[in-house]
This record gives sequence, structure tokens and C-alpha cells, in this order.
Amino acid sequence: MKSFRVLVLAMIIAVMAAGSLYAEDIKTEGSVSADVMSNYVWRGQKLRNSWVVQPSVAITYGVFGANIWANYDSDRPEATSSDTGHGEMTETDVTLTYTRSIDKISLTAGYIYYALDGANDTQELFVSAGYDTLLSPTLTIYYDYDEGQGAFVVASVGHSFEVMKEMSLDLGASVSYNIKNKVMGYDKNGEDFNNFYNGEISSSMTIPVWKAVSVTPKIAYSFPLSNDAKEAIKNISDDGDKDIFYGGVNLALSF
Repeated sequence: MKSFRVLVLAMIIAVMAAGSLYAEDIKTEGSVSADVMSNYVWRGQKLRNSWVVQPSVAITYGVFGANIWANYDSDRPEATSSDTGHGEMTETDVTLTYTRSIDKISLTAGYIYYALDGANDTQELFVSAGYDTLLSPTLTIYYDYDEGQGAFVVASVGHSFEVMKEMSLDLGASVSYNIKNKVMGYDKNGEDFNNFYNGEISSSMTIPVWKAVSVTPKIAYSFPLSNDAKEAIKNISDDGDKDIFYGGVNLALSF
């Protein structure tokens, strides 16, 4: 798994660097960021019950994008004792994207590799469509063709309010639907299922600190939308929670 991560990172850096030498007119942007969160919550599942650090590096080169994201668990129990914990990297994800815009419609296709510690790695393909209008509605369909053998759909809206110069308050909401994706868990009969999964509301405020550096406090509340989802989330979540309130802060540098 580690060799895969190093290989992918090296390939991404090489492609981006080579492209910048021969196509200087193509827009290239990047960012380095880190989230410090009270918990690791993914699609309504609380995967860690202690604070986590989630670093990320992202690069866009024209219509192409690449992102490497990781999760560091501050207090992961050791296998030999549930009372003794230690910090450890538990996940590294690689995402590749291709994005095009047609008038007010933004279309993205992508691939995600989930490199997991303590579980089987898995892979997803996804397509996303967003419309540039009030609340910026976006629909994203993920298909896990590896461990999950199913799909997951997320519909979201959001709006940004300018509080002060270069400072914004961002509000968002989303609902999701599971389509027999085994990674998302099982119903009370131990079977994969089709049903609504989780809803989430979130709030964050982007605060510029210096030039391209920003700090963003954030909070969110996630909750199941069906009895099937309640059962699945309860069995997957680290402490059995179904309704999850969590938050943290992001520090980002753009270039």
C-alpha cells in the first residue's frame, strides 16, 4: 500500500512538472491544507472517536486535478490493549479528476483510491454535475467497483455570504442515497440495501490570515435518513453513534 502511494505521488508530480514546462499558458493552481477535527466522519459514519489531523495536497492543471488526502488518528487503540492508544496514519486517498464547464453547468468525472489500514483498500469512479445558480445545487454519483460493488448518490446545496472583505460564511446541506453499496453497511437482516442514507448540515467561515493563507473553523451535524441507514451507521461508527455533531478548523495555503 505504501509503495502504491509513493508511486502515484511521484507520477502526479512528474506529470504536473513536465506539463508546466511545455504549456505555460495552461492555468496551474495548488493548495496545501490540514484539517484538525474532533472526529473522522465520512458519509455519516464516525470512523474515529478521537481528534484527527487530515492533511491534503491538491493540484489542478487546466481541466485535470489531483489530490492526496490522509487521516492521522491521534488515539488509535493498540491491537493488544483497548486501554492504550497511539497516533497512527489510518488512511490515504488519491483522487484524480477531469472537469469541464458548459455555460453555467460544471461537469466532473473522477477516480478515488482508498488506501486503508486495517481494512481492504477500495476504489470508486464518480461523476458530478453542478449548476451555477442560487444555492449552487450539485448531484454526485459514486460507484465503488471494488469492495462496495454498489453506488452512493449525494445531492447538495450551499451558499456563501460575504461577512467582511475577503471573509465569507459558507452554509451547506446534503442528502444521500445508498444503492447496494456494501461499504456503506448492512440493514438489520445483514443485507446490502437501497434507501436514503444520511443528511448533513454544515457551516464554516473562511478567514484570510496573510496573502494566500486562510483559517476556516467549521462545524457539521450528520444524521441517518432511514431505518436501514440507522442500523448500518450504528454498526460501522466507532462508538455506535447515529446522530453525529463534529467540528474543527482548517489551515490552508494556496499557490
